[in-house]
Amino acid sequence: MDCYTANWNPLGEEAFYRKSELYAMEWGLREELRDCLVAAAPYGGPIALLRNSARREKSPGARPLLDTFSASGLLLASIPWKSGQVVQLGWTAGEDLLCIQEDGTVLIYDLFCEFKRHFSMGNEVLQNHVLEAKVFHTEYGTGVAILTGAHRFSLATNIDDLKLRRMPEVPGLQKPPSCWAVLSQDRVTIVLLAVGQDLYLLDNTSCSVVTPPGMSPSAGAYLQMAVSFNYRCLALFTDTGYIWMGLATLKEKFCEFNCSIRAPPKQMVWCMRPRSRQRAVVLVWDRQLMVVGNSTECIQFVLDEDSYLVPELDGVRILSRTSHEFLHEIPEASQEIFKIASMAPGALLLEAQKEYEKESQKADEYLREIKDQKLLPEAVSQCIEAAGYEHEPETQKSLLRAASFGKCFIDKFPPESFVRMCQDLRVLNAIRDYQIGIPLTFTQYKQLTIEVLLDRLVLRRLYPLAIRICEYLRLSEIQGARGWGTRRASPTPRSGAAWGKHGAVPCAGVAARPKTLPLPQNAAPAPVYTVVLHLKNELNRGTFFMTLQNQPVALSLYRQFCKHQERETLKDLYNQDDNHQELGNFHVHSSYSEKRIEGRVAALQNAVDEYYKAKNEFAAKATEDQIKLLRLQRHLQEDFDKPYLDLSLHDTVSTLILDGHYKKAEQLYRDFKIPDKRYWWLKINALATRGDWEEMEKFSKSKKSPIGYLPFVEIAVKHHNRYEAKKYAPRVTPEQRVKAFILVGDLEQAADAAIEHKSEAELSWVLARCTPGTDSALMEKLNRARAQIMKK
Repeated sequence: MDCYTANWNPLGEEAFYRKSELYAMEWGLREELRDCLVAAAPYGGPIALLRNSARREKSPGARPLLDTFSASGLLLASIPWKSGQVVQLGWTAGEDLLCIQEDGTVLIYDLFCEFKRHFSMGNEVLQNHVLEAKVFHTEYGTGVAILTGAHRFSLATNIDDLKLRRMPEVPGLQKPPSCWAVLSQDRVTIVLLAVGQDLYLLDNTSCSVVTPPGMSPSAGAYLQMAVSFNYRCLALFTDTGYIWMGLATLKEKFCEFNCSIRAPPKQMVWCMRPRSRQRAVVLVWDRQLMVVGNSTECIQFVLDEDSYLVPELDGVRILSRTSHEFLHEIPEASQEIFKIASMAPGALLLEAQKEYEKESQKADEYLREIKDQKLLPEAVSQCIEAAGYEHEPETQKSLLRAASFGKCFIDKFPPESFVRMCQDLRVLNAIRDYQIGIPLTFTQYKQLTIEVLLDRLVLRRLYPLAIRICEYLRLSEIQGARGWGTRRASPTPRSGAAWGKHGAVPCAGVAARPKTLPLPQNAAPAPVYTVVLHLKNELNRGTFFMTLQNQPVALSLYRQFCKHQERETLKDLYNQDDNHQELGNFHVHSSYSEKRIEGRVAALQNAVDEYYKAKNEFAAKATEDQIKLLRLQRHLQEDFDKPYLDLSLHDTVSTLILDGHYKKAEQLYRDFKIPDKRYWWLKINALATRGDWEEMEKFSKSKKSPIGYLPFVEIAVKHHNRYEAKKYAPRVTPEQRVKAFILVGDLEQAADAAIEHKSEAELSWVLARCTPGTDSALMEKLNRARAQIMKK
């Protein structure tokens, strides 16, 4: 926290940008990213790579590989590519992968590379082939734009409701445009393209020449263009290194910058935060990344390897072979709190809380300063807001502790914002984990909504995490599933409404035709639940179960439902499938709900029978041992009038020894074949806790200790009885004797053992325990011995 601003980079007088690592990528890429086709879905979505697709030196028989990864680099799926030449990859709003081929065919896969469907971009594209393609998103859904070999553009605004549009021809166009982009203005999708120093705008009916306002006459020819995440801003790069930034409507110029690099950047994307006045563009070359905006200066980063930019709602993700980073503008709340020498109320409150933890009176001084200005509610709100923007949990905790501290001094501060932020951050930290790999920011999460996030977890088959989040946020799993089904899409970059329109599956008529209705195998859980529950009410039990047998997804979801709602039905399902392993698990689970010991034993005996049928001897033997232990515990409880039921075997043995029933403990040790080492540890710990040192000494002499005698020393010292510990120190093996004598405080004996061993490390250890005033003769003896060892 002391160097919190060390990686802040100023752009102008008011804005700062930070590049921080999200994950160290371990996807084991041998190729450079430039040798692959790459597509990364927004909102921390998955990454697709088509390897070897364009390498000329590959062997004739080698097939390209299509891989999908999580944002942390964990492999989701990999398949050999057996179809045509792919020109472009892209992700839909629902995180399906689009593979656009040279012949105009678009193949759609889910994120586990399972084929879903395909469509064609039309005969003209088939005849002239695809030169370039782009995948874009509007309020209508996911669209595809194609530039053909005839230098004509074709669009499909929504791939789920395919309507192909052929854009007007550009007069005199004899070669491909140097750059082009898809814009969305007033609910109309248009194409902006550059040919040399000219810009053309293609709408549904016409082609018109446009000129950006304030563009320098000597700017040169256009080489690159970029549209912002929300489609409102446009950036243009020319062959003189000139960068123009303005509105995508080309009616207003924001600023311009000359980067003095004439080579076109590999990528140029916008880096903006919602509701921020600062506008910036990120450009990347082979080994250089540059951020330019409303300033005469720019920010430059040196890149160690080939990188790929992924524009996001509030920043830019930077992918490379070894790392995944996030570049973004520092939000105002964070700037106010962490800026050097800041006197903002949030900064003072954070300092007050730190001083309070140090028990310093400065805490009161800081608090008084905030309260005198009547800014304490603002300070608390500022800390809560800033916590949301932080990626590191420790920084989040520090800010929330400060907010909690400040709340104590405010009458009737509404707790909702604090509680909601704690909940949101717990969810975000869970999904950002490397094993999950969804690095959502707080801003993206709020735009996406919890319903869509839950749906994405289900699509990734992360069912336990989705259920835990539902439980934590107090959403029932069935309610959560309904939310997943009806809010399947992600928000559009423009408005925050759902990308695409996935309503709930209509249920009218299900009851009328239950026997002929196919269950949707690739649907979200809610529609499947809806259909299954209707069938359950309409069909008799046997027919209903037989129907589910042919629908694996529906059967799996119904089992999940039964686990929480109808456990007896679950047993019937397992019986029908002859699933003896799960029946055994069912009976074990049911045994815990039995209050009487006879009922519990009977349920466990049923489990034993099922495990033997499943040929799971380990589970059967373990369950038999549990029955045996339960019966024995009942007798112990009756004999000694003390609760023994439901203790583990080890706890039962320890409790018997603590109560002085040594013979009973010995009987359990033999009956259950407890390993010698484990039993000796259990017994000497319990005897020391009981304070029965005489029995412990007797036990140590009963036979050779399988754990040695150092544990006797350690446990006696732990219970503050050095007198007893000294009895065992001489019996410790020579290798551990120095440690034993040091534990009992006998430095003379420890020194003799160390000298006998001729161990410099042990001599130093004993020396460190000596006191110069009282052990000077011993220290001299040890130093002489150490000097002799060092001479040799």
